[in-house]
Amino acid sequence: MSSHHVVREKQEPALLVLGLERFSDELLGQLLEWSPTVIVTQDTAEKIHAYGIKIDWIIADEANDDLQSDIKFMPAGAGSLTETALKYLVTHGYPAVNIITDNLELREYFFFTDKINMVIFHDNQKIYAVTPGFSKWKPAGEIIELLSAPVQFHLSGLEMVEHNRYKTTHDGFFSLEFEQPFLFIAEEL
Repeated sequence: MSSHHVVREKQEPALLVLGLERFSDELLGQLLEWSPTVIVTQDTAEKIHAYGIKIDWIIADEANDDLQSDIKFMPAGAGSLTETALKYLVTHGYPAVNIITDNLELREYFFFTDKINMVIFHDNQKIYAVTPGFSKWKPAGEIIELLSAPVQFHLSGLEMVEHNRYKTTHDGFFSLEFEQPFLFIAEEL
């Protein structure tokens, strides 16, 4: 008797590839494991194609369908490539997206923090927005960096190692309390 796993569309996070300069092939393979919707830019399309990865969407103002068949094009329009892709994903009901980028402009993500679950991979870090009362289990000695300035900040399970960088004090949960709607934090990969 065999078991079959059916992955429904949009069940897994989409994958938005904005840059791949410093991203590990192994981690890319993990993000592709469940065949997510893959959205790329004109700049990343050739590299993704060279890996043999099926591209679903290219964000571009001009269609260049020489790479693969059945690629759809998303006009970049007036906004940034990031905003264009995130607006598409939110409008089409995607609950989550993994984003790989070489250039991190956090302000491009602010509007979307309460609309889609985002994990941003940049410079050997995994970045995401958390809400007040956030807690997570981590082993001792892990580094957590705050990428937004917290208001009325309280923490437990962490000790400061330098400005906005903290280390988990023990195996177990750390927690963050603050007075704004969200805060971006980064974990080392």
